[in-house]
Amino acid sequence: MVQIEELAVMVQKSKHLVVFTGAGISTSSGIPDFRGPKGVWTLQRAGKGVPDASLPFHRAAPTLTHMALVELERAGLLKFVISQNVDSLHLRSGFPREKLAELHGNSFKEVCPCCKTEYLRDFEIETIGLKDTPRRCADKNCGARLKDTVLDWEDALPPEEMNSAEEQCRTADLVLCLGTSLQITPACNMPLLSIKNGGKVAIVNLQATPKDKKASLVIHGLVDKVIAGVMCILSLRIPPYIRTDFIQLLLRHTVKKKCVRWTLRVTSVHGMRAPLSFLRSIEVSFPDRSDMKPVVLMEQPFSLQRETSMTSIFSMLLTLKFSDGCGCSSSSIECHVNFQKQKESFVRDRSLVLQELKCTAERQSRAGQQSILERESLPRAETSIHAFVTNIIRYDAEDLKVADPKGSWMNSGSSTSSNLAKRLVEGASGYSASTKKLKC
Repeated sequence: MVQIEELAVMVQKSKHLVVFTGAGISTSSGIPDFRGPKGVWTLQRAGKGVPDASLPFHRAAPTLTHMALVELERAGLLKFVISQNVDSLHLRSGFPREKLAELHGNSFKEVCPCCKTEYLRDFEIETIGLKDTPRRCADKNCGARLKDTVLDWEDALPPEEMNSAEEQCRTADLVLCLGTSLQITPACNMPLLSIKNGGKVAIVNLQATPKDKKASLVIHGLVDKVIAGVMCILSLRIPPYIRTDFIQLLLRHTVKKKCVRWTLRVTSVHGMRAPLSFLRSIEVSFPDRSDMKPVVLMEQPFSLQRETSMTSIFSMLLTLKFSDGCGCSSSSIECHVNFQKQKESFVRDRSLVLQELKCTAERQSRAGQQSILERESLPRAETSIHAFVTNIIRYDAEDLKVADPKGSWMNSGSSTSSNLAKRLVEGASGYSASTKKLKC
């Protein structure tokens, strides 16, 4: 359509493109928005309660639009993203943190109030409102109690995020607003800073917004569909989303006469208190030992205790059963155990290993690949960290096919999910393909 072609030209000609996003870019991932036809506030005003989502919040995958923004940044066209969402999908997509301002916080991120170190988690932080969390800063010289980053209603926008967002809008020659109704202040006024300095504003959203009359281009329709069209016109490929998750294996043993009492623990790399949200259960078996019974571990933290002979040498097969929202049902790790021989310690290049895993997953068009990242061996303990590809989603720009996960994070009973209506996620929807263009 003409409006999409016009938007593509604006993006291509822009020297400093900034994208301003709201909840409407995440609805196709299964996360409800706020003001759309099936949004949180829309249904609540109609007396219909909180809407369901289509999958657990922590397993939501970036949408076609999220991944398109990643490619636009890689191509040098997109300079910065300002987000009002707390769903972490921009960071999960691989978008650079240094080019992102999260105005309302991130449900999956903690920050150290002393040294300002950020910790991105694969689980929802237990609190909102900039409160203390159960964890502490990992820096040995700090150790301060961490805080969540999601704003409550009375909280002011974080100065660091606010200042960088305003500076980018003033510098931008084009601010592209995607999936936002532009009604939450003061954030909604940021895109207009571009106009004051001679730039332009373009808006893609289902409903009309209060800022439409000031925009150079307005398209009312599905954000994913519009952005898919723009990417096609620009001859840019939308990369697949490939998710990796991590576990830590700890094998300790004590010697008692001629026997060895050993304990296996499978935990998050974030510590014992952190849940492994992508795991449902772990099957532990011993392929070469018929005298050692297999067991299924169902409760976290996953732990197994056994006693064997000091001279026993055996293989232990761990079959990890993945939870809903993952792109495959399971993956396996085989461990060779010999208590009389200490293994070598090593640390592999994490970025290189993860890149190899993702390339393999994309080439094979499936998830489930795994690799060891590091191992630390002590006389009576061995710790290793493993990475898994737990999801791969390809985005068809022609028919917008995306994964259809199962589950419901809105009704999952978690404290953070039940508090979603308090989170300052800016709302807009994407359910209609009708279009309309307005110019000032």
